[in-house]
Amino acid sequence: MAIKIDKHLFYINTKNSSLIIEERDGYLLLKHLGRKIESYHFSNTVFERDHAFSGNPRSNERSFSLDTQRQVLGQHGLGDFRQPSLQVQHANNEVTDFRFVESQLIKGGLEVPGLPSPHSTEDAETLAFILEDSVANLRLILYYTAFEDSNTIATFTKLENIGRETAVIHKNLSLMADLPAGTYDVISLQGAYAREKTVRRHKLAQGIFKIASNRGASGHAQTPSLILCDSETTEEAGQVWAIQLLYSGNFEAWIQQNQLNEVRLGIGINEDNFAWKLEAGQTFYSPVALMNYSAQGLTGLSHESQAFVQEHIIPKAFAKRERPILINNWEATYFDFKKEKLLELADEAQKVGIELFVLDDGWFGNRFDDNRALGDWFVNEDKLGGSLTELIAEVHSRGLQFGLWVEPEMISVDSQLYRAHPDWAIQVPDRDHTFSRNQLVLDYANPDVVAYIKETLDQLLSQHDIDYIKWDMNRNITNLGNGTDYLATKMQSHKYILGLYEIVKYLTEKYENILFESCSGGGGRNDLGMMRYFPQVWASDNTDAIARLPIQYGSSYLYPTISMGAHVSAVPNHQMGRITPLATRGHVAMMGNLGYELDLTSLSDEELNEIAAQVAHYKSIRRIIQFGQQFRLINPCQGSNESAVQFNYKDHSVVTYVRVLATVEEIETTLKLKGLEEDALYSLEGTNQLYSGAELMYAGLTVVLPQGDFLSKQYVFVKKQ
Repeated sequence: MAIKIDKHLFYINTKNSSLIIEERDGYLLLKHLGRKIESYHFSNTVFERDHAFSGNPRSNERSFSLDTQRQVLGQHGLGDFRQPSLQVQHANNEVTDFRFVESQLIKGGLEVPGLPSPHSTEDAETLAFILEDSVANLRLILYYTAFEDSNTIATFTKLENIGRETAVIHKNLSLMADLPAGTYDVISLQGAYAREKTVRRHKLAQGIFKIASNRGASGHAQTPSLILCDSETTEEAGQVWAIQLLYSGNFEAWIQQNQLNEVRLGIGINEDNFAWKLEAGQTFYSPVALMNYSAQGLTGLSHESQAFVQEHIIPKAFAKRERPILINNWEATYFDFKKEKLLELADEAQKVGIELFVLDDGWFGNRFDDNRALGDWFVNEDKLGGSLTELIAEVHSRGLQFGLWVEPEMISVDSQLYRAHPDWAIQVPDRDHTFSRNQLVLDYANPDVVAYIKETLDQLLSQHDIDYIKWDMNRNITNLGNGTDYLATKMQSHKYILGLYEIVKYLTEKYENILFESCSGGGGRNDLGMMRYFPQVWASDNTDAIARLPIQYGSSYLYPTISMGAHVSAVPNHQMGRITPLATRGHVAMMGNLGYELDLTSLSDEELNEIAAQVAHYKSIRRIIQFGQQFRLINPCQGSNESAVQFNYKDHSVVTYVRVLATVEEIETTLKLKGLEEDALYSLEGTNQLYSGAELMYAGLTVVLPQGDFLSKQYVFVKKQ
């Protein structure tokens, strides 16, 4: 049983972890969050005494203060001076005092209306805490879903207005939890466009460590997640907690260490650019948040999160389906293409064993550059030399799947759609537009816009035999002002995301066999909210192999490899100017879902033969990479000159090593492999050499490379039966 109720104690148990909550006088006090405890007897309870300047709910009990108790709900105005998780305006104030009324035990999980939720919850259990504020006339329900096949708890809130007066929500986080005083580190995945998910680790100190986005999307700079760990935690050992948000819009995540060194963490919708009018009888749901736990270090946490995302977030139709190797025409042609060029590219792709041809930007409307035609999702038959149906048939006849690029959230001023509906763009009345890439954003908070895009894309997909969609979003939201009043505009950002989810849920369920890939200039919206509908994410526009090492490494902390597209591009790389050997570009891309972004028709026979060999090799190891457990061997994010990653799947292990710059008079690196069977023998493919698992893990494997920059080596081991 995942959930147990013992009088005033509530046990929310996963496979190896427990969240234990005490109900006392209507307040929910967090007693334990960590390793599994079957029976709790208050051994670690907060020692209650009078703390200076900590308010007391009861005048005759100066030792009890919400400012010093560990909780799961942070209320505003009752003497808890830490960051609140909830702020609701009612009457003339934002003070709330929600008290426990009852609990409900629910079999399975719940789907949050209008928002992404974990699937395959039949074996889960959900505990609902129902709380009410009789003065504000509000009801708050906290939901916790425990999954017995993992160490993950999903949580969200439901806020109901049970009174007659309007309330306004200013803050409603999806998750809050307090942990005891200790020595902790906080880990975040940060960066910028084209260098996303850099791993940053800091000592937690008194104050607030916060990441957030107010861009209208989760953003390149911050991934909507935070990791908290004991300071001594390593890859293999130590306690680790992660909080993640299934949401693709403005978010905030923070960890606060207060004056008593207690630690509070929270995640949810960013209170910037947010408010929500809650009329009498109305309900507001927060997005789902995940809380992952491991006592086996950062690798253990990664395995927990990766497995959960693959089993419960990525759409079931693609969770266990091998990803096709693709060729994208973008870096080969940009906007300058004709049908003949596309088919030449497809011919070469077929010859080297590539499985999917993707037509990128420029196939629609008057789209000859990135200054026009967004919103005009009708085929430019002059440019394609015929219909899209004919082109798809030509590609399919070559044994290739066909994919198409779209950017449905955008609109160009120079477009038929804008000329017909200028009010559909997000804008502030009487102010000039703020442009980015010379394009605007459609107002998905407007139901008419949502209906139009649904219908338009539905027609596109129903009339054409498309296997893959690359869904791009190449700018963030500015000039919020489409609301009829100030409060309506404050609601616009969240309504936009709800409109987006309505569209993508409809399309991905109706066309469940189409592989959708999310892209926002690469990793600008690489989050679990999008991943719930789109099984694959373009992790970064940066296609330089060396620059991709820390991006892919950071992504592995929480996301499974099968969710990440990784491509080989031409050299010199168009972003970095770097010339990297084709072998290294291939090895790095093989750490994800392999693809190519270059002009195959301009390559030499030698290069084409090498790509054909890469493709054939990746097909032989694809299941290991896409379904295997990943182990990080060398971190490229810490000023390192090298990187190494290992994948284990059944009886196979793939190890990839990359050295950035050549060195002089240094001993070669020895890699100590992980996750092997000590007594088993492993054969190194391409040789007659056998090694025991113990030898490979404890003595290690010495990597020998010739002199030269940007070189790599890959090893494939097979366990002997």
